[in-house]
Amino acid sequence: MIFIAHGFDVHLYDIKEEQVDEAMKWINDHVTKLEHDKCLRGQLSAVKQLTHVHKARTMAECLDGAVHVQECVFEDLDLKRKVFHEIDQICSDNVVLCSSSSCFLPSKLFEGLKHNSQMIVGHPVNPPYFVPLVEIVPSKWTSQAVIDRTRALLDKVGQKPVTLKKEIEGFIVNRIQYAILNECYRLIDSDVISVADVDKVMTHGLGMRYAFMGPWETAHLNANGMREYFDKYAKGIHDVSMTFGPVPIMEGPTADLIVKEMSQAIPLERLEQRRKWRDERLVELASLKHKASK
Repeated sequence: MIFIAHGFDVHLYDIKEEQVDEAMKWINDHVTKLEHDKCLRGQLSAVKQLTHVHKARTMAECLDGAVHVQECVFEDLDLKRKVFHEIDQICSDNVVLCSSSSCFLPSKLFEGLKHNSQMIVGHPVNPPYFVPLVEIVPSKWTSQAVIDRTRALLDKVGQKPVTLKKEIEGFIVNRIQYAILNECYRLIDSDVISVADVDKVMTHGLGMRYAFMGPWETAHLNANGMREYFDKYAKGIHDVSMTFGPVPIMEGPTADLIVKEMSQAIPLERLEQRRKWRDERLVELASLKHKASK
């Protein structure tokens, strides 16, 4: 949907043909609804955008003439390597081969493949249509031209790419996310705060600022610049951080408590309804951020 919004032809392939049929119906329904809700990305109408989605019946048909491939199978290292091995046998020498992996290091994904200089991770954040960040993670084999092409393409279709200078476990989004989850877990495990209240800390506190600025700009504005911030708060940050304790394993009574409270707050049968609510709020936030950036 992101690529067709900007007039790119997209060819979808899956080993289960019915998956592509379901995807194309889903795309049709959502693009049409987004246009009705005046939230459709790009300058093309829904009807025009949908002419750019095509069903491929074979891997070779899907790759024929492609300039960018985005692999989106689920997070299974062996499966992803199998897919890239198949692609490696038939792809051209000038196509960018990109994985959506959220955690596997490129060096593990692409080791031993003859086209690995063309291979890179481009990890989107869910749901990518409304949350535009993409982590670009090269391996030691990835050429600079492929890094530059991937970033330029993502910029062109309205995403917000960040480029890692080198690969690292968990990339950036998940490393920061895990640090937050770990401390939230420790605070609940230590009976300092409730599950509901720790979520409020983000939704009514930190999250409101972080929706528009990162942690460094937040700090910069909370003092007379970063130098003063470090002078005033660096020692306190260090001292508090030293009390954090070991990284928790999220199992046992505390995990059971969090599962119970979250299941009560949002029962499993309401997850899809809540995801829809989330997406609608993200559309509103994206619109507000767009207006604020002008």
